[in-house]
Amino acid sequence: MKIGVFTALFGQQPLEQALDYIAASGVEAVEIGTGNYPGDPHCKAKALLESAAKRKDFLKAIAGRGLMLSALSCHGNPLHPNTRLAKTNHEVHRVTVQLAQKLGVERVINFSGCPGDSERAKYPNWVTCPWPPDFTEVVQWQWKEKVIPYWKEEAGYAKRHGVKICLEMHPGFVVYNPETMLRLRDACGDSIGANFDPSHLFWQGIDPTAAIRMLRDCIYHVHAKDTHIYDWNTRVNGVLDTKPYSDEKNRSWIFRTVGYGNSLEVWKDIVSHLRMVGYDFVLSIEHEDSLMSVNEGFQKAVSFLKQVVIGEPPTAMWWA
Repeated sequence: MKIGVFTALFGQQPLEQALDYIAASGVEAVEIGTGNYPGDPHCKAKALLESAAKRKDFLKAIAGRGLMLSALSCHGNPLHPNTRLAKTNHEVHRVTVQLAQKLGVERVINFSGCPGDSERAKYPNWVTCPWPPDFTEVVQWQWKEKVIPYWKEEAGYAKRHGVKICLEMHPGFVVYNPETMLRLRDACGDSIGANFDPSHLFWQGIDPTAAIRMLRDCIYHVHAKDTHIYDWNTRVNGVLDTKPYSDEKNRSWIFRTVGYGNSLEVWKDIVSHLRMVGYDFVLSIEHEDSLMSVNEGFQKAVSFLKQVVIGEPPTAMWWA
């Protein structure tokens, strides 16, 4: 298993400068964004798609530093009821699939998206309970009219391009837990699988190891990101929380660098279960820890994951 990083956290640096730093930190793989929510500071997908020379230089910059390209990411909402936004997100997804094939990358990461509650909707509508009955009707309409038709077509498109779609189970979108992940996969085929990110499962009360056992070979890519749950806040307000991520002390939970939400033992168990179900690819660090700088969070994540994956003792780190 390799330690990787989603390079979006180094978006303020040119690609080659970011790759130098990543390689010097002992990381072996990179996941690179092509647009939508993560942006595309390191990968102008359309330009690369149109130029074999640019693709060659892009791959050389990565491989020349001893790194591998684990995935292209275009997290977005192609089911958005705003047709302009949906079209833009869809086009980025399609271009990313085409580029992945050209680059020899097998994995494209995205969100499942979330439609509105009708054809007249302006905003996505994520339903979290079955009653009153109109909530159930909304979910049924979304899956029948929007979710399954869209992803069935995209699964076929991805398969024709030799690419796997890795959907991140994320609350706010229709695929947010193993049950909804498997529901979509059963409907659309095995070109669709999971980008397994435990951080979105922890706060829902899901045991990542139980989720791994349920998903098994449906797991195509993994994000290494943690969540800390603040019991004194959840005892009052529960885990559904719309306060800004920057309001750390009042939130029920916040995203953390791996090891700052759950223990080394928990993460060792996650990696062990991944190995049990046959996953032996990349743990891609995603940094969204609002209490740490980019450098601090990244370096601590690398050190922590080396303990998890290869049993390497923690190292002292100095940050610029």
